[in-house]
This record gives sequence, structure tokens and C-alpha cells, in this order.
Amino acid sequence: MTGAALTISMCDQSDAGSIVRDKATRSAANKIHWTASLVEERLEEAARVLKRLPPAKVGGYFSVWPKIIPEFSDLVGQEPRPMRRPCPSPAEISRMEKTLWWTVDLESDDAKIVLMRASGERWKSIGARFGMIVPTARNHWLYALCIIARQLNGKPFPSNLSRNQMLAIARFGDGKGKIT
Repeated sequence: MTGAALTISMCDQSDAGSIVRDKATRSAANKIHWTASLVEERLEEAARVLKRLPPAKVGGYFSVWPKIIPEFSDLVGQEPRPMRRPCPSPAEISRMEKTLWWTVDLESDDAKIVLMRASGERWKSIGARFGMIVPTARNHWLYALCIIARQLNGKPFPSNLSRNQMLAIARFGDGKGKIT
């Protein structure tokens, strides 16, 4: 994890989690200059927190039988239960919820590609699921990250730029040393 990403996850970013359109809240979100790589790291963090949440249980079903305590002879030859990481903290969960809201404004395929990639899915399986070759899936992913970064920075979406021009700016910068 880079130093910039560590700064994001350590400090309280209560307003930076949601993409907002009013000026008062946007100024609090502009403390960080969001880039596609920072958005990617934040989405990956949200996917890790989502995996650490406890499994959902069906409510209303319970057993009145006492819990059976196995004896040592019952445990011989059994596989040990897999260890789970501890449940995430409430702050991590709220940051995850705000981060997942970033994908609401994206096209549905782009949002699914972003979330699948954040959860560690391989490019080949992402491309196969959406009927794309791997470079096309990567372009959709990078374009979606650029859209999220621009919205978090409070910049309007440029209507005069095509998708390919936006990707070129994201890859190589805008000529002024800045990367979207």
C-alpha cells in the first residue's frame, strides 16, 4: 500500500465517500486529489471489507437443543475449521458503503467490471463474462475509474472528450504533468 493510500485509509473521510454535487460538501471531499489509482485502491479495500463481513443467516430459525461439546475422540481425524479474519470495524464498514456508492452513476457493465476487478477477479474471466477481449475490458475499467475520480474531484465530465481521449489522458497525463 502506498503512502497516499495509507493516508486515505487512516484519516476520517466522512464526506469523501459519496459523490456529491453541492459545493459545501464537495470542498471537504477535495482535500485529496483523487486519481484512478487511488480510486482503485479504495475499491479494493471495500472489496476486502466486504469479504470479511460475517455470512448472512436466516432469521427466525433456532434450535432448542443444547450445544454438543465434542470429545477428543470425536475430533480425531477431522479437518480443523478454517480461520477467519476478524470482522471489520464500523468505520471500515461505513467507508466500504460509501465507496460502493461511487459505482451508482456508472453504466451497469462498467460498474460490474469495476467491482469484479476490485474483488480480485482475473481479466480473462471478466472479459469472458461480458463478451470482450481483455484490453477492451481494461479500457472499460480504466474509463470507469476516471469518471469516479473526476466526480470525486468535483470536475464536470468533459463533453468534448471521447472515451479514447479520456483514456489517453488517464494513461499519459494531460500534457501539464497531471493525471486524471
